[in-house]
Amino acid sequence: MTVLSGAGARISRRHKGLLLSASAIAIGFAISASFEPAIAQDARPGAAALPPVYVAPGASRPQRAQSTRSSSARRVVRSRQVAQSQPQRQPPSVNSQDARTGQSGYITQGITSGTKTRTALINVPQSVTVLTKEFIKDQAFTSIGEAVRYVPGVIYHQGESHRDDLVIRGQRSNADFFTNGIRDDVQYFRDFYNLQRLEVLKGSNAMIFGRGGGGGVVNRVLKEADGTTVREVTVGGNSYPGARITTDIGQAVNENWAFRLNAFYENTESYRDFVKLERYGFNPTATFAPNDTTTVKLSYEYLHDRRTVDRGIPSQARPGGALPQSPFQTSASMFYGNPDLNYALADVHIASAVIEHDFENGWTIKNASQLANYNKFYQNIYPGGPVNAAGTSFNLSAYNNETDRTNVFNQTDLTYKFDTGPVRHTLLFGGEVGRQTGLSYRQDGFFNNVSTTFPTSPVNPVLTTPVTFRNTAGNANNTYDLGLGAIYVQDQIEITRYLQLIGGVRFDHFDLDSRDRRTGVTLSRVDDLVSPRAGVIVKPIENLSIYGSYSVSYLPSAGDQFSTLALNTSLAAPEKFVNTEVGLKWDINPRLQFSTALYNLDRTNQRLLDPNGSGLFILSGATKTKGFEAGLAGYVTDAWQVTGGYAYTDARIASDNSTTIVAGNRVGLVPYNTFSLWNKYQFTPMWAAGVGVIHYTNFYASSDDTVRIPGFTRVDAALYFRLNQSWRAQLNVENVFDRRYYATADGNNNITPGSPRAFRLSATANF
Repeated sequence: MTVLSGAGARISRRHKGLLLSASAIAIGFAISASFEPAIAQDARPGAAALPPVYVAPGASRPQRAQSTRSSSARRVVRSRQVAQSQPQRQPPSVNSQDARTGQSGYITQGITSGTKTRTALINVPQSVTVLTKEFIKDQAFTSIGEAVRYVPGVIYHQGESHRDDLVIRGQRSNADFFTNGIRDDVQYFRDFYNLQRLEVLKGSNAMIFGRGGGGGVVNRVLKEADGTTVREVTVGGNSYPGARITTDIGQAVNENWAFRLNAFYENTESYRDFVKLERYGFNPTATFAPNDTTTVKLSYEYLHDRRTVDRGIPSQARPGGALPQSPFQTSASMFYGNPDLNYALADVHIASAVIEHDFENGWTIKNASQLANYNKFYQNIYPGGPVNAAGTSFNLSAYNNETDRTNVFNQTDLTYKFDTGPVRHTLLFGGEVGRQTGLSYRQDGFFNNVSTTFPTSPVNPVLTTPVTFRNTAGNANNTYDLGLGAIYVQDQIEITRYLQLIGGVRFDHFDLDSRDRRTGVTLSRVDDLVSPRAGVIVKPIENLSIYGSYSVSYLPSAGDQFSTLALNTSLAAPEKFVNTEVGLKWDINPRLQFSTALYNLDRTNQRLLDPNGSGLFILSGATKTKGFEAGLAGYVTDAWQVTGGYAYTDARIASDNSTTIVAGNRVGLVPYNTFSLWNKYQFTPMWAAGVGVIHYTNFYASSDDTVRIPGFTRVDAALYFRLNQSWRAQLNVENVFDRRYYATADGNNNITPGSPRAFRLSATANF
């Protein structure tokens, strides 16, 4: 239904992928056979092994004990992580985060985010990529955009240079981000200083995560106070230049309490002229285990981020309007805009509490609460159009935006493990309530206080002309209040050791009020959404699963950020995403995981503005994505680790959206082919090296297919040195061969050149 208040009245309220898969399987069999001696070696004292991990449903058929956790696993344990001279560490305490998920090196055996229960990855019927803290550290990554180059099917979107923004299976989102399974949807750059692992779950995910998640979601799992003793400081710098320091300090105080503190500070420049950032943050956590069956986890994070906003370079028109256009040929460092006025500022506070209790009779309960406050402002002077065909002029535009928000969420999950004859069940009942309130205030920029555009020379594009900002009639100037509630149920059924089923459904209630501060008019929209999910898993052998899945997600008419509601959007039905997928997951050996997926993702009910000028939307927009993904992660040998994958993605516009975005167009920023592979080899206990390759075929800057970005291949490398148990250092080199390329874009005239060759050097002390 839609409500007008103030002066208003009441309105209604509201195929080649298969060949590659077969080839990869054949290669895997060869690797598996060649790895048998390495497995035998693992039995030797001191050889690397995966930490123990509990997953459900179980792999074996013997009767389970009613309690799902042992006393030693439930109690906070005092333990010291002692670095070994060998490249692999000894298994940590059975209560550590690594142990609970089988995280070791570049692999993770199990997650909770895919099903809300602790489940082995091989038993999750969807494509999932996990980037571990060890992989992140080896690559010296600090942000999501850098890391997802190694996630098949995921493309980094520029995000106007002030936020994380991704295209997953052809669906763009800057809101489908979660922290420990709870929504973290405000537009800002997240940092990796406190990251345990990064989980990318592809396909429609509303059953687990709620609204949105049409192409997939990204879940950050943060480090927690698990009783492991850690005292680590890393200091590093780069060739831009810049410096960064991180600390990770934690231990158990006694058998009931453990504390941990992660913190960082970074101040760096860029290969782009005038661009710099300063950010810092800290994240203290505490765990309290009063007895063997109850655990309380507390966390607070503060992040401050101030940076220059850099929306890259424009394209250049061709004589006679010929297509496609290309990026304007200029230096990779050339800045377009006003570096004194281009900036983004974010201050983020996130506090959370998680209580878990095991009733020791098959029932467990988990309650998670989060209070988050985000203060966010960004201001852009940016290329607003292409360089003319003569190469002599283009227009700059400007605006700013304040997008403050407060989130309050509470989730409760009740899990019951039981048997009905020979059939095992993991039954989940859950609910979520939340409230999100905030401000959306946008102002247009006027050059010399007169015009919203300013002609500029593309060879001298640094602006000094005065710019004033005003909130005009077409700009957002509203507060909003979103109330939401959800209930869901899911059953994971192990019929035999060869066959598992999973089915669930979620009901979401989405109630949004948006008040225009200029007129006092409030518009409202209520959506009740039902999102089902079903999957079947066939396991011909214990370490191989073949799955099929079906899932549905919805995006309410207010969109990803839901901050503004207009009359036309308040009348529009939600967008719908339907994902069907078949895949294969193969643990080639206990430390090497291979996965493939073939999928079809249909998006319908996209809102298209009525070309007849009614001001309303026509719900006929659609996209269709078909693709294949393959991934490999883990130890090929004791000394050789890999992470990477390949994706073939055919994402197309399925109906005419406008005069330029028409059926048959390729979706913007989606190459047909992407490939990435990172290799790390431990030559001796003291020395190791890494080399990686990232390859994209060409893609379009936007879905009108007028500006084509050339494909590229980039090679990165690293050198690692460990002096002893306490000291190590690493050198990372990005773009070893100094290739010129374009990394990403935000539309046709905001194209980001890739970095030239860059060096990052860091040293780590453990004490």
